[in-house]
Amino acid sequence: MSGTEPAPRFRPGDRVRVRFADPPGHIRTPWYIRGRAGVVERLCGAYGNPEELAYNRPGTPRQPLYRVRFRQSQIWPDYRGVPTDTVDIEIYQHWLEPGEAG
Repeated sequence: MSGTEPAPRFRPGDRVRVRFADPPGHIRTPWYIRGRAGVVERLCGAYGNPEELAYNRPGTPRQPLYRVRFRQSQIWPDYRGVPTDTVDIEIYQHWLEPGEAG
């Protein structure tokens, strides 16, 4: 990781919230997950920012990418599956904020 890349802010087990924003352009963060809270499952590494790469820009600085686990019942209020069912989504750090404690 170069000195210009942001350091990872979160570790596995940390609670996070996905920013609720609707900026123009190519966005990799699914709409249905914005504003939702989850738990970091793992840090996947640092990668070029896809929101910049989509416009043939260099995608720098590279961004930490996390796999975040969400309870499906907290994403879809009418979810009828098992209450412990989860969905994992890979989300870049610039979309994540610290979440509330457990």
